[in-house]
Amino acid sequence: MRSESPLRTILQAVIVLALIFGWSTAVGSAAHAGQRAGHQAAVAVRGGDTLYSTSTRCTVGFNARSGSTLYALLSGRCAQGARTWYADPGLTISVGVTAGVSFPGNDYASVRYTNTAVAYPGEISLGAGAGTRDITNAAYPVVGQSICHVGRTTGYRCGTVQAVNVTINYGEGAVYGLFRSTICSEPGDTGGPAFSGGTAVGIIVGSSGNCSSGGVTYYQPVAEWLSAYGLNIY
Repeated sequence: MRSESPLRTILQAVIVLALIFGWSTAVGSAAHAGQRAGHQAAVAVRGGDTLYSTSTRCTVGFNARSGSTLYALLSGRCAQGARTWYADPGLTISVGVTAGVSFPGNDYASVRYTNTAVAYPGEISLGAGAGTRDITNAAYPVVGQSICHVGRTTGYRCGTVQAVNVTINYGEGAVYGLFRSTICSEPGDTGGPAFSGGTAVGIIVGSSGNCSSGGVTYYQPVAEWLSAYGLNIY
């Protein structure tokens, strides 16, 4: 039997190690790529969540769709001037672009979702630890109707519709066709979803008073908005 030379043995060992470490590096790269993809796949944007741009942050009222294209519904006053939107304050996970803004006159905007690696459920978040609520349709509010809303500042609260076809005057101009509820809200709540059971009725656009001494909240009706953009709640 012929014995292997020390040099041949060393060369074989080097080749084997190179193959092993090369294979391990490839696996490591694939694992990191999978983790990045999994991270985005784990991200979901619901009604009540926040979208970020380079100039502002806005609460998503509801998610809506036109055919297979998905959209976020935002306050127009909040969204004006913003173009690209992200799911995180670090602006690393882009989710969509502004598709339309109407303010004043109305107070609504739509963001077209473009990142298919992110999920956009047709439900709303009720706040930390409070779970979610599935929203399946939209309707105009009526006086005396029981509704609830979720604000980024004051959270989940319920009350009744006080008035419809209300006007608010801003420095930029008037907004017409709003409705008002007995529920209080505070700065930071703008854009939050208002709903009755599984029915979307509006988003928060303004308030009077506060949640310490009492107040009322004003909303942009969702049904008008959906009709303007040709969208549906899902």
